[in-house]
This record gives sequence, structure tokens and C-alpha cells, in this order.
Amino acid sequence: MSILSGKAAGHDLFVYGSLQDPQVVNVLLNRVPDRSSAVLSGFHRFKIKNRLYPTILPDSTGKVTGKVLKGITDDERKLLDDFEDVEYDRKAVEVVLTDTSEKLQVGTYVWRNKDDPDLYAEWDFEEWKLHDREAFITATKKFMEERKLPEAKTRIDTFKTFFNQNDAEDGKPLGS
Repeated sequence: MSILSGKAAGHDLFVYGSLQDPQVVNVLLNRVPDRSSAVLSGFHRFKIKNRLYPTILPDSTGKVTGKVLKGITDDERKLLDDFEDVEYDRKAVEVVLTDTSEKLQVGTYVWRNKDDPDLYAEWDFEEWKLHDREAFITATKKFMEERKLPEAKTRIDTFKTFFNQNDAEDGKPLGS
């Protein structure tokens, strides 16, 4: 087992939204862990009204494509838990790696509010990269800056401020 950031590496995490993007992961972790493409069966990925990121919920007929981030340290997992904030619960799931068909037990983040009326349609990673990636990366950098402050804001509060999510219909950054 390798040692990274003073903690033993070893957690694998299935990501299906913005964390599939190496630039986003690098902003958060200051590195891009090894990763593999994977499929999570029994879930559906949703858009969330006025948000630039998706969520997943159980769905017996669904399949979600994504990436497995490998070798996440305890400290990195805590940071990712903080980033996902109170809207998500980290759950253990089984994914299938697309290159080897190997089954792997991993963690992933599942939306807490299964009856959320703001969930709709299928979220698309390629569409996100074209339209929302740069703003999301900027907001993620702001979240990381906020973490250094004595009275750090949560990711939700940081993003609401940056994107003015309480008022904006399009979820775009203030002033755009």
C-alpha cells in the first residue's frame, strides 16, 4: 500500500458527475488519482434544477457510467465528503470496470432526498464540459480558498454565493 499525504492510500470512489473531470479533481486533491471507467447498475443520474452538478438515486433498471478514482487517502476522502456536503451520503456500491469487467466494491455519493422535486432528466457529462466546466472549476477553487478561512463556508454556501443559486434560473455565475 502506498503512502500519500501521510495517510495510507486505499479507498476507491465511483464518481459520475463533475468529479470525472481531472481538472476538478486536481483542484480538490492537488493530484489526479489513477482512474478507470466503470458502470454502476441499479441507479439513475439526474440533473438538479439550478445546479451544475448531478446526483444519483437507486433505480432498478438504471445504469450510470463514470470513473473509479483509486487510492483515495483518508484525508482526501474527508475533503470529498465535505465537498459533497449534506446533500449526499457516501454509500458502498458495486461497479463493473469497463476495461476488464472486474467487479469492484467502492464508495459513491447518493442524493439524500429521494423525493426531491428538483431532480429531472438525465445529466450529460459532455454537455457539462461544453457549457459549465469552467464556471464549476472556478467555484471549486473558491470552495478550496474558503476552506482555509477560520469561518469557512460549506460547499453549498460557496456555490450559492458564486452562482447566485437562490435567485438565478440559469444557475450561471453572478455577473454573467
